[in-house]
Amino acid sequence: MPEGKLVLITGRSTKQGTGISNGKYLAEYQEATTVLGLSQADMARHGLRDGDTVRLISRYGEATVKCRSEDLPDGMAFMAFGSTINQLVGDETYASGMPDTKGLEIELEKTPA
Repeated sequence: MPEGKLVLITGRSTKQGTGISNGKYLAEYQEATTVLGLSQADMARHGLRDGDTVRLISRYGEATVKCRSEDLPDGMAFMAFGSTINQLVGDETYASGMPDTKGLEIELEKTPA
């Protein structure tokens, strides 16, 4: 995979699931859906620390989020479902009613502090 490129997978997280039940506009849900998880090696490769802000770019759009180290394979990133992820996925559903949310290639750029 080219330098700066990652494979993004999305899904449910415990905090996202709890947050959606309590309210999408509460801090718990907002935080759960605006943080990108990366492996420790990818954090180091991009010169990132927990809490740094990054810009994610996909072929469909872009989003700015915070990042943190998680137990993930190198080259893979994870973000919980929410409105932020919608900026990065396309609208094609292939008649399933659900767009592709796994295996999306993204580019990551560290933003100035």
